[in-house]
Amino acid sequence: MQYTNLGRTGLKVSRLCLGTMNFGPETTEADSYAIMDKALELGINFFDTANVYGWKIGEGITEQIIGRWWAQGGGRREKVVIATKVYGKMGEWQNESRLSALHIKRACEASLKRLQTDYIDLYQMHHIDRETPWEEIWQAMEQLVREGKVLYIGSSNFAGWHIAQANEAAKNRHFMGLVSEQSLYNLVERRIEMEVIPACEHYGLGLIPWSPLAGGILGGLNEEGKRRQTGRAAEARAKYLPQLQKFEAFCNEIGEKPADVALAWMLHNPVVTAPIIGPRTMEQLTGSMRVLDIKLSESQLKRLDEIFPPVGPAPEAYAW
Repeated sequence: MQYTNLGRTGLKVSRLCLGTMNFGPETTEADSYAIMDKALELGINFFDTANVYGWKIGEGITEQIIGRWWAQGGGRREKVVIATKVYGKMGEWQNESRLSALHIKRACEASLKRLQTDYIDLYQMHHIDRETPWEEIWQAMEQLVREGKVLYIGSSNFAGWHIAQANEAAKNRHFMGLVSEQSLYNLVERRIEMEVIPACEHYGLGLIPWSPLAGGILGGLNEEGKRRQTGRAAEARAKYLPQLQKFEAFCNEIGEKPADVALAWMLHNPVVTAPIIGPRTMEQLTGSMRVLDIKLSESQLKRLDEIFPPVGPAPEAYAW
């Protein structure tokens, strides 16, 4: 396994992040335990989850699975850098979602209980809350840090100007602010290159891409891949089919699997800390390890840009 610093911090995390969103809804608890044990064996120390995963309001099913896995001992908790999230709806009453100080406090304490731990390594805001001022958000986060319940703060699905807004407000409070951003990013969806990635570079945030295979459409055009693609993924596959065909031909040419090339492409970007892999099975987890050995040349990276054109930084992306 390869490791890197999470943004401008001294925290070392693996170059692949284990996404746990399938644990519960798609993957049984026993299989989830086996996948997490295997991840540690492979050297993956960075796990991502959220209080809403499991998709039953207020239950935090996936966090509970991780907590019960940690409770088995064996140094499991100590080996893992856990990232979870706050914002989503956790109840039907008022103040059980978003980023008020009240909800941040309650949500953090509930996540700690479900995870059976006394601290969260990376606490991520799952979405921007335009109704809550940064003074309130940072005051709540600072309190969690003082109490030792949270070590680092990250964002998810923020625009570039939200990152700037957040970290300028934190700087005025002499607080570290955001250290990471988790965004939708892959060869097909490159819009964050306009403003989010430049903001991450400027403020020293590590980028944690989610959906690095674009809902599976970058995993290949074989029959098995097509069977797995439904709804939006199937629509996206049809929309990008000419590009995907060129991509698959390129991957065949260099002798690598499309999914591995798509992930390896991300690791060539110095802003990217670790793309999130969300295996449903052990085979999917172990298969992802190949990406760490793929080194794409400048000419190969240029070919990928020709297939999936970069958006380019703002304002050059849309103005002179």
